[in-house]
Amino acid sequence: MKISVVVGDLSSSGAGRWGGAVRPFLLSQALQQLNLEVEMVGFVDNDREPAINQSIPIISVPKKHNIYPQFLISAQQLLRQITGEIIYAYKPKPTSWGLSLIKKMQTGRRVILDIDDWELSWHGGEQWKYHPTFKQLARDLLKPDGAFRQPDHPFYLKWMESLVSKADVITTHNQFLQKRFGGVYVPNGKDVNLFDPTKYDPQQSRSDYGLSDYRILMFPGAPRPYKGVEDVLMALDLLDQPDLRLVIVGGSPYDDYDNELTNKWGRWIIKIPKTPASEMPRIVAAAHIIVIPQRDSPAAMAQFPLKLTDGMAMAKPVLSTYVGDIPEILGDTGYLVEPNSPQQLADSIRQIFEHWEEADAKAIKAREKCVEKYSLEAMAVILSKVIAGLSV
Repeated sequence: MKISVVVGDLSSSGAGRWGGAVRPFLLSQALQQLNLEVEMVGFVDNDREPAINQSIPIISVPKKHNIYPQFLISAQQLLRQITGEIIYAYKPKPTSWGLSLIKKMQTGRRVILDIDDWELSWHGGEQWKYHPTFKQLARDLLKPDGAFRQPDHPFYLKWMESLVSKADVITTHNQFLQKRFGGVYVPNGKDVNLFDPTKYDPQQSRSDYGLSDYRILMFPGAPRPYKGVEDVLMALDLLDQPDLRLVIVGGSPYDDYDNELTNKWGRWIIKIPKTPASEMPRIVAAAHIIVIPQRDSPAAMAQFPLKLTDGMAMAKPVLSTYVGDIPEILGDTGYLVEPNSPQQLADSIRQIFEHWEEADAKAIKAREKCVEKYSLEAMAVILSKVIAGLSV
């Protein structure tokens, strides 16, 4: 059986970031473990590099035009490339879910919809409304750069959300999304054979990346305001211990938020450039503590932070917040504080270093829990039941 995973943005700033270590690639890898043939189909902007993955065939369709109606030409090209007996749409967007629905109507193929974010949360969530004047409506529809010419305008996102019941199966990765949209819970799995702490020497990793002189807090992701990196930096101000550093890996592909952090807290920050997914375990090995200080916001509630299982799989002490599913995922194998609380973060950082043997024991348990519940193998077990249900 062949499955086509349809992705709206396969560029290096979309699903192709982190060398393919994000949700659609994890789903594809888990499906491959079931001996299914998997292809990934999606758009790439003309000025962006496409995603590259040696184990998953990727068909990228150039998005020659990023506005309606010209975009429909590219959409037709993508529709012709979807050849799987089952279609797996990633995100309820017109560029993925919308086209997958069209393919379903054309061919009768079964469609699974994966929802890994509440897309409207980026636009105000339930508060987003569109009540234009006649002139505003005309501008949005008719101007060359009018809002309604953008394929992923929130109006279209809301429309796509209203059609999620048309999916044969919905999959999500946390309770917030499952309560909102229903469906089957499929957690983000980690390649625990790649992320295996016995394969890496922490001291050597710290030496390789110029970190030997410091105690390292690591944020292996793209900083954004809701991810709480500022709270960690404020905690470092409170601690004021000169050998502490926050290492940010990869940085943000979205905006200049990284520079804002550096301008204010540069003395605490060390940046490591974006790196292939295969190199991430070596970088994570250099950390003393992995920090995931999510703030209490709709965007954070709807996420399963991939960097959480980076730390768990690599048996690192993980310090995070009581937000979304994080308390359940981490449980008693890590450290949790209230969101938006630099003082609690500072206290926990101090506690971890002062009671290192206890922290190390927790980290070993975190690795065990990750292998059991948050591995690619665990994902594959759940997906096998999803696929079997479609085949009945």
